[in-house]
Amino acid sequence: MTEYDIKLKQEDLVALLTKDDSMSQLVTEVVNQVLEAQMTEHLGADRYSHDKGRKGYRNGYRPRKLYTRVGTLTLRVPQTRDGSFSTEIFRRYQRSEQALLSSLMQMYLQGVSTRKVSKITEELCGVSFSKSTVSEVCIELDARIKAWKTRRFDNQRYPFIIVDALVTDVRRDHAVRSTGVLVAYGVNDKGYREVLGFVVADSETEAGWLELFKDLRTRGLKGVDLVVSDAHTGLVKALKAQFQGASWQRCQAHFIRNILGHSPRHCRKEIASKLTPMFTAADMQTARALAKSIIAEFEKKAAKAMECLERGLDSALTVLTFPEYYRKRLRTSNLAERVNEEIRRREKIIRVFPNEKSAERLVGALLAEMHDTWQESMRYFDMQEYWDFKQDAQSGEDTEAVVDNVVSITDC
Repeated sequence: MTEYDIKLKQEDLVALLTKDDSMSQLVTEVVNQVLEAQMTEHLGADRYSHDKGRKGYRNGYRPRKLYTRVGTLTLRVPQTRDGSFSTEIFRRYQRSEQALLSSLMQMYLQGVSTRKVSKITEELCGVSFSKSTVSEVCIELDARIKAWKTRRFDNQRYPFIIVDALVTDVRRDHAVRSTGVLVAYGVNDKGYREVLGFVVADSETEAGWLELFKDLRTRGLKGVDLVVSDAHTGLVKALKAQFQGASWQRCQAHFIRNILGHSPRHCRKEIASKLTPMFTAADMQTARALAKSIIAEFEKKAAKAMECLERGLDSALTVLTFPEYYRKRLRTSNLAERVNEEIRRREKIIRVFPNEKSAERLVGALLAEMHDTWQESMRYFDMQEYWDFKQDAQSGEDTEAVVDNVVSITDC
């Protein structure tokens, strides 16, 4: 390890120690002397020396700020004409700076506002990062998000897909506009949940969903047997185009809200109590019998609600054609809704994204983080029963019943 001879006159030391920021001034003086010594070592000659063995020439100084525990140091960094001088001091600082920036990004993702991040850094480091600086730091997330978002699915199948959307506010064309974030989740052939992909679209339209589904298929998504979603028109049309032959399960939670929304206020509670046993029935035959009795009982009291029930019944009961073990978690899009709540909690602090890129950055980082958490958690499903079920169906056992009951997306 190189040793440096640091010299301070007594009067200079006393003057430094009597200042309010005496420690930072003292450290600045010491580090400046170290930099001078390193330059002399680099060139092989002192200042103003004309030794024949010198390896280059000085070219003045440049200021450089260093943020330390004792405050901000403003250093005088010596320069060479050929720019060959470098110092380990700043290489170590860059590593520390990267760690700090990584912490800033983590605070940002945890929902800490940029204003609070700026305040925290001022208290910890003696320097305040502006809101714009914090935002710029977070741009470094883009490469990581892109790599995760474009990964391929070549080695796995995804029998169950859950799709949903959330709406956020984004500033676009000098106005705040509602913007859709369309997300696809999946359960792979080993039973683990994954965030498959997402897009930030102008709205929840067929074009936006088509963009998402085409991206998934381009990246190798295959083996889809069931798609769970609400009944948004654009979404269903996109599913028809991209997942032909797969079954569609209409989210029962959304469907119940639709039915009750068409019901007179005075009988909503009674209708809701009747719907639950129907949707949790042991088999399709029982569910349809219960639906028939509900329609008969309320067709005069709540005609629009019963019309809604009858029109969407088949697609809401698709899950009953699957083994009972899988029904509870596949009858609704609650998996997606829970993730949406977490995104909204973080997004609420920002209120309005300055542009679509910033929305994609935050949502993408949160989804990637959730994806990684799921890979380390317990399996969502034990898939053995499902593969046995599929093998039996393919070999002809109960095939006729399955075909009669399953609602294909192309039939919707």
